Amino acid sequence: MKQGFERSKDQFRSVVDERQTAPEEYGQDKMKNASEGIACDTLDASKKAVRKTYDGGKRLVEQIKQKRQNADSIKQTAKSTGKQSFKTMKKSIKTAGESTHKSLKTAENSARTTIKTTAKSSEIALKTSKKAAKASAKAAKKSAQAAKKAAEAASKTAKAAIKAMVVAVKAIAAGLKSLIVAIAAGGWVAIIIIVVITMVALIVGSCFGIFYSFGDSDDLTMQTAIRDINSEYQAKIEEIKNSTPYDLLELKGSRARWQEVLALYAIKTATDPENAREVATMDEDKLDILKSVFWDMHEITNTTETRAVKEYTKSLDANGEIVVTETEVSKTVLCITVKHLSVDEMKSKYGFNDSQKAQLDELLSDDKAKLWSGVLYGAGNDDIVTVAKTQLGNIGGQPYWSWYGFESRVEWCSCFVSWCANECGYIDAGVIPKFSACRNAVKWFTERGQWQDRTYTPQPGDIVFYDWDNRGSAGAQDGLADHVGIVEKVVDGKIFAIEGNFDDQCTERTYPIGHYEVLGFGVPNY
Repeated sequence: MKQGFERSKDQFRSVVDERQTAPEEYGQDKMKNASEGIACDTLDASKKAVRKTYDGGKRLVEQIKQKRQNADSIKQTAKSTGKQSFKTMKKSIKTAGESTHKSLKTAENSARTTIKTTAKSSEIALKTSKKAAKASAKAAKKSAQAAKKAAEAASKTAKAAIKAMVVAVKAIAAGLKSLIVAIAAGGWVAIIIIVVITMVALIVGSCFGIFYSFGDSDDLTMQTAIRDINSEYQAKIEEIKNSTPYDLLELKGSRARWQEVLALYAIKTATDPENAREVATMDEDKLDILKSVFWDMHEITNTTETRAVKEYTKSLDANGEIVVTETEVSKTVLCITVKHLSVDEMKSKYGFNDSQKAQLDELLSDDKAKLWSGVLYGAGNDDIVTVAKTQLGNIGGQPYWSWYGFESRVEWCSCFVSWCANECGYIDAGVIPKFSACRNAVKWFTERGQWQDRTYTPQPGDIVFYDWDNRGSAGAQDGLADHVGIVEKVVDGKIFAIEGNFDDQCTERTYPIGHYEVLGFGVPNY
């Protein structure tokens, strides 16, 4: 049993050998070695029992041989004592021999029976042990098979996931391969176009599609839509002016920035829960939506009042000297006020949710400024005239003077021209100076040899300066610039100019070439 224990111990060590890493192998080896140990121990015990029986039978045969030798000795003695005695003795010996022989046979039979019985018992025990071992091995095998199946199932699941991943990677690789082949075959232009179209398509359907609202000048584009609304806005003001008698006009307030109007339009249109529409294109229905957003944001009101104002008249006295006479008169003043709601107020008015508010804030973030330039003035168009035309109808000069850095309203014609130049990047490029006083800009152009007098036929984008003749508070002409604008075009000898702060609004005016109130032109080196 000790040896069996030692073998089991050795087998146990072999079972936990670090090389046996698989769980199914570990279970099979462990059960197999345990079963073999039990069978070996049983076989050893059986062998010992057979050996013991055999040794006992051997001793019994030795004893029988010794008795035969004793019988032979007795027979020899009988010969020496006489025939009768010999016969008597022979008979006795025969009887004793027969008896002994019978005893020997009985002993041999007993021994054989014992050996046979023991051997049979050992064989039965061995068979039983083998059966038990086989049963144990079978159970272990089943357990191992079950463990193996579980492991295989887990392995199959993992393999399936890996296979799916491999398929995906192969698909990507195939796609890239096809892409490379297409590019190598000269189809790279088409591939790039497809990629760009796909990327744009992801954006076009969202509110950010507003940044892709470019189109041919003959189509209804965002720029033409803005001009239509600006014209409608200006027409409302002209209607008030024409329908109300007045002596003096006073304009107050300002219009919202077009970026804010368009951003609100984009969110309202593209995220409408009932009828969401892309905002990359413009049509009559969308123009109506844009107009409704604009007028939801703006309000134009007017009032009239009578004021006592001072008037100054000039005359010559008897000595030919100019005499200024001050007179206080009563005047009717028409006050037109433009109000616009802030972006935050519009968020509340339209009931935007958190997602819509976040998208609106993103559209109006500072890093989108160049994108808005493309929307308002055309994709890649840096024409200062295009920028200026989008501002027609502005009243009060906001955001021009506040952009320049003033905290309250100032005479803002110079701020307007500077703002338009900045929108095109001309100030940073050194093409046009940033100025709030007209006379500083005249000096800047003159010093650089970029100045032309009033007889010059200007080109679109040139900067026109005026020397007013008693306009407003300018007084008589003195050779110094009082006002400034941007030349839009020249048609049939007439200069069309876009000017800020003419009657406190942004408007288009015309003058004949060589008009006496034109001081001259600054000619930017575009």
